Amino acid sequence: MAQRHVPYQGPSHRPMTTAHLAQTMTLLEMNNHELAEKIQRELDKNPALEMKEDYRCPTCGKRLINQVCPSCSIPPSMDQHSPIVFVSTRRTNSYSGSRSYTDDKDSFEDFSAEVEDLPFFVLNQIRTELEPDEQLIAASILTSLDDYGLCPTPSIELAVFHHVPLSKVEHVRSLIQKCDPLGVASESSQDALIIQAISLQERGDDIPPHTIEALEDGFDELSHKNHRALAKLIGITIKDAKKIIHFISENLNPFPAHAYWGTQWNQTDDKPFRYQDPDVIISYSKRDDEPQLMVEVLWPIYGNLKINPVFRKVISASEKDKSEKLNAEYQKANLLIKCLNQRNHTLVQLMQKLAKEQRDFILKGDKFMKPMTRASIAEDLNVHESTISRAVSSKSVQLPSGKIVPISQFFDRSLHIRTIIKEMIANETKPLSDTKITKKLKEKGFDIARRTVAKYRSMEAIPPTHLRKNKSKT
Repeated sequence: MAQRHVPYQGPSHRPMTTAHLAQTMTLLEMNNHELAEKIQRELDKNPALEMKEDYRCPTCGKRLINQVCPSCSIPPSMDQHSPIVFVSTRRTNSYSGSRSYTDDKDSFEDFSAEVEDLPFFVLNQIRTELEPDEQLIAASILTSLDDYGLCPTPSIELAVFHHVPLSKVEHVRSLIQKCDPLGVASESSQDALIIQAISLQERGDDIPPHTIEALEDGFDELSHKNHRALAKLIGITIKDAKKIIHFISENLNPFPAHAYWGTQWNQTDDKPFRYQDPDVIISYSKRDDEPQLMVEVLWPIYGNLKINPVFRKVISASEKDKSEKLNAEYQKANLLIKCLNQRNHTLVQLMQKLAKEQRDFILKGDKFMKPMTRASIAEDLNVHESTISRAVSSKSVQLPSGKIVPISQFFDRSLHIRTIIKEMIANETKPLSDTKITKKLKEKGFDIARRTVAKYRSMEAIPPTHLRKNKSKT
């Protein structure tokens, strides 16, 4: 009878020592970039360690065939819905973002390069209005944008740096602030909101009286939605103060980069999450016309960590005092190797579960995300919830579509509803208010509050009804 390879079952389930557990948890929390640096540091300082560059599986040690372990890559069952999960030595610069193992698609670098760049997008709107020296100032401002689309560098500092009058910098910043998205490159969220309110007023839109005054003089009160204090400060009724607060929350955006801009207005697909390299790659191959998910838990170095055989001989030949120090290095090296194996095993277990439970999400998109918690996965895998949290922390996965997302997205219980909201808005004939969206969701069986709808809409960087109405007219 032919002998069949049995999938590697990982480290034994004997209780770990405190040192073993502590180091495993530390390594588990690292992403591949951090782990590679950690391994290199250990190689540099511990003579007991060596890197063996061979074609062996970093988990079970068997020889690889086309970078795939013949043992670890065997599915746990013949069910095509069970993913094949294994530790892979694939080089990071070969990530293709292909939809399947055999497809020849564009690389992820090419795919992500198509994503619009906010500074470039804004500069193109005003390039023809700028003099050559003003273009340099604009470029300086736009390359200083933070993640929120703000430029906190004061204009006076920019003027000193470029050796130009303050008025010239303020002129350039003013031109930029009036670009799409409104308020971009403002020094603060307060400035961005004021620019947006003034722009709406100049367009002839109805905004509550004293809105700009409230933004200029009562920003703290607005931030805390303290309508009583705001009313007292600027001398209006509490009812009018509530109207101002409601208008600002519904129509203005304190973070311009989070608003829709450029071609994103009609975009229904997510932009790739901007990770340089994933920690896990999911692809698929076809078996009887059914996709078989292939999940690679990436090993960040090429080769395997080993105990240097010469080092063992040195220990044996050394005097007692010296051999004790050398033996301590040997024990540290041995512990590191064990902990790395345990880390790999935990990640393989986690991805086995996630890929099976979220198969439809992986293959079909956000709308098919199932509600899932770290606690439930921890219970299924018989580990502590903190272990799952560490395994998920700061790591990313490349989906078959080529999109790279944080692994934490597999536990995002709001993603399904947010996707439905995005579809509603993408297909609206006229802008739907948050109240109408709430009613439509209730009809679909989702009983959530209007403020939650507003929160989810904001998370997706979808502007409020008022701004969508303006965009649809242009």
